Amino acid sequence: MALYSEKVMDHFLNPRNVGVIEDADAIGEVGNAKCGDIMKMYLKIENGIIVDVKFETFGCASAIASSSMATEMIKGKPLSEAEALTNKAVTEALDGLPAHKIHCSVLAEEAIKKALEYYYNNNKGE
Repeated sequence: MALYSEKVMDHFLNPRNVGVIEDADAIGEVGNAKCGDIMKMYLKIENGIIVDVKFETFGCASAIASSSMATEMIKGKPLSEAEALTNKAVTEALDGLPAHKIHCSVLAEEAIKKALEYYYNNNKGE
């Protein structure tokens, strides 16, 4: 049996939404000291909708695939849907991750939540 699903391999080998948004409305960066993975998410938000999302991830195949899938899941969605995204949903969308790699999907969820926290803290009157 393969360690990774076809979807994990596809998102690892062909990651979506890689890069930086220079004029991002929200930025969230998280890391896992144990494994060394670092994930940074950039969001461009207009009228409560995530119109663009990009990521930079330093990490393993699971971390890159989780970042890529998470960006696909929130792009074009209202902030409320991004807030509700869970690592379980990311893992399921990837057709599973090995048990010792679930923390990678947690990082994707945390990076999005941290970016949203940044957005709300810097846009209180909007």
